[in-house]
Amino acid sequence: MTIADRTLLDMFETMTRIRLFEERVTLEYQRGDMPGFVHTYIGAEAVAAGVCAHLTDRDLIASTHRGHGHSLAKGCSIAGMLAELYGRETGLCKGRGGSMHIADFERGMLGANAIVGGSIGLATGGAFAQQVKGTSNVSVSFFGDGGSGQGILYESMNLASIWKLPVVYVCENNGWAESTPVSYSQSVVDLSRRADGFGIPGHVVDGADAFAVYEVAGEAIKRARRGEGPTFIEAKIPRISAHYVGDTQKYRNEEDLADARRRDPLQKLQSQLAAAGLLAEETLEGIRAAIVEELDRGVAAAKADPWPTAEGVTDYVYSGAYGG
Repeated sequence: MTIADRTLLDMFETMTRIRLFEERVTLEYQRGDMPGFVHTYIGAEAVAAGVCAHLTDRDLIASTHRGHGHSLAKGCSIAGMLAELYGRETGLCKGRGGSMHIADFERGMLGANAIVGGSIGLATGGAFAQQVKGTSNVSVSFFGDGGSGQGILYESMNLASIWKLPVVYVCENNGWAESTPVSYSQSVVDLSRRADGFGIPGHVVDGADAFAVYEVAGEAIKRARRGEGPTFIEAKIPRISAHYVGDTQKYRNEEDLADARRRDPLQKLQSQLAAAGLLAEETLEGIRAAIVEELDRGVAAAKADPWPTAEGVTDYVYSGAYGG
């Protein structure tokens, strides 16, 4: 597959936006200004960018507790996400969801999910809805290697295969289910092999290679749009950051950490684009400066925005039909 120069630059900008967003969120959280709990997407940027580059606002995604990267790649606004992380009324979910429950239906983002594997059933149901409506839209479920141990995955893959639902299952395998290594918790080296039992194509891809992710995801999404059913993609990614902000990672050795840092997907794509003459230093600095400025504005606005009130505790809980 030939990838257009503009697409490559767009993916790089998306990955840079995710990285800078997560670095800023980490800083703000460590200052004690940001409530709740934070899991960052650092090291997985190529997966969200490579998959979502093929999607429109009409397509659906469902995410994990580590959902910032998926949200940004799907087009959610930095300002709305920051306001949500700060718990403000102006957030994407009116300050009610926080980091682990960000959603934006206008962008086709069905939501981050604190339940391990919680995205799988939602995305499968979303795919079924698109099939019933007769659209060409697809649905993508993102989950981790830990989520691949949930029974809902196998029930969903079976149903999706039988009904040829337009869904793509994307397993982001960083080798760790929190502090449990894959070598201990999984019976196979390649989790994608489990798709064989349901007659679903399974692919392993280097999740640190934006080119590779884009190509594999593109074929899977085209297949879904043609009505040929689901695909399982296992993206093996480096776990550069800790499981959550504040995790000391004493269960990992320095060799494992150093290997993850060497596989940095953002640095890899930056080097590839620079070598191809597509990313001059001034272009890189311009991209970074624009994102930093957007982050500065977003943080300042979020801190000044109002908190939800006690009187509004039940607002947005029920649909209008139930008097919410």
